[in-house]
Amino acid sequence: MAASRKSRINAPPAPSTTLVLDNGADTIKAGFVTGAKTDEPRIIPNCLARDRHRKTYVGSELQKCRDFGEMAFRRPVEKGYIVSWEAQKEIWDREFLDDKAPQKCDPSESRLVLTEQPNALPALQTHCDQMVFEEFGFASYCRTIGPALNAYQDIQAIFHTPRAPDTSIDVPAEILLVVDSGYSHTTVTPVVQGRPLHPAIRRLDVGGKLMTNYLARLLSVRHFDMRNEPFIVNEMKEAVCYVSLDFKGDLEKTWKGTRGERREDYLGGGGIAKDYVLPDSHTTFHGVVREYEPGISARARKAAVSTEDVLTLRNERFVVPETLFNPPDIGLRQPGLADLVMQSLSVLPIGLWPGLLANIVVVGGNARFDNFIQRLQMELLELVPDECVVRVARPENAVTSTWLGAAKFARHEHVERLAVTKQEYEENGAGWVARKFAAGLGVDT
Repeated sequence: MAASRKSRINAPPAPSTTLVLDNGADTIKAGFVTGAKTDEPRIIPNCLARDRHRKTYVGSELQKCRDFGEMAFRRPVEKGYIVSWEAQKEIWDREFLDDKAPQKCDPSESRLVLTEQPNALPALQTHCDQMVFEEFGFASYCRTIGPALNAYQDIQAIFHTPRAPDTSIDVPAEILLVVDSGYSHTTVTPVVQGRPLHPAIRRLDVGGKLMTNYLARLLSVRHFDMRNEPFIVNEMKEAVCYVSLDFKGDLEKTWKGTRGERREDYLGGGGIAKDYVLPDSHTTFHGVVREYEPGISARARKAAVSTEDVLTLRNERFVVPETLFNPPDIGLRQPGLADLVMQSLSVLPIGLWPGLLANIVVVGGNARFDNFIQRLQMELLELVPDECVVRVARPENAVTSTWLGAAKFARHEHVERLAVTKQEYEENGAGWVARKFAAGLGVDT
């Protein structure tokens, strides 16, 4: 105990610069917090990529690529957790530590705030802590659950709640339910006063990667073989897919009918069909969405634009995001998103339900699908007690919302309670660091 007290007395001052990393499976959101100044986050592809000409790209170098056909990707994050530190170190070095790094950082004089997904394996967490201190040498470090950091945002501003101009903002928010739908999976995390309620956290193994692969399979059966074009298919998914508010009705509009039948909804597109022009990697490097022209037959359209590869997308637009709400449609034995929220609530005292249901915040890349929040709210209203109010909102930028919360957390007094210095790590060891992060904020006194 004496050594511990001595280390606290002689502890170095907290670093003035904090590097905030929301280290996602698809992209890294990164930026600096220096005093009261917060930089705009950079969105960096979290991958090593190799094109068909065997040229490699590391992180943000992918933006220089002009031919995304048959791209091969190596990602350090699998199922939401960092599993390849060899690849992750190469990306971090290129982006933050090398002499020509776009966001040059001196770890010995900086604090690192790193997000992680809930329920990570202790072995992966310990390896992460060791890399941060022993390989990179950060002066101070805080590893915390990403979805919970959204509590440090102005939640009522996200819901556009009317209030007086001089009203103080409670940070962290007293209570909210965070639905984080990203590249690897979707999680439901209840948060009370900035603390995630671990027994109630639920996970759905449907994310952007699964939906991209599902769309590639559908296109390969109906149009062209797109199984080796993950980048192009992912761009297509983000450009044209949406969540249906009337799944059966939309499916009826896009049904071709039996052989010989001429269905007007199908022939006219039913207000759903879109044409997607694939990039040719010479004059165009990204796909283009066009309105479907029902007056031109498929053969005439192909002759008219012989230099272009055009896909007509119909029910592919909404059956892919439907996997979030009905995973059994693709053989996945897991509940849909609304049922997952109810499973999360079922292990909590019923007195918390009204506060959680009235403050549901949806973040992550998949939250950008049109009608996502409307569909979730519509399904929850059918499941919750009649006296409960259900409000679902999406921040202005669902992708960087967690990073913005982490940046505000980096300036909050809570970060001092959670952060660990390199000196404390060397004196107490990795096991002590893991226990401190697992304990979280504890109870306010």
